[in-house]
Amino acid sequence: MRGLKDKVIVVAGGGSGIGRSAALRLADEGAHIVVGDLNATGAREVGDAIASAGGSGVGFEFDIADEQSCTALIDAAVGE
Repeated sequence: MRGLKDKVIVVAGGGSGIGRSAALRLADEGAHIVVGDLNATGAREVGDAIASAGGSGVGFEFDIADEQSCTALIDAAVGE
């Protein structure tokens, strides 16, 4: 994956499993990662792990079935 440096990427469901792995890999490529997950703790842990490794990552509680939650996650990404 090339050309991701300084891009902002939203990873919905990034608090565990494949989403977590994708978020960490994208961060390794230099992208700014916004992690959203129903499991707020998991999302924050992934964001913190990215930041601890020298990258840019932040985690938020996110529920795709809730319009306000979706809006908040995208607003966070735009803020990055």
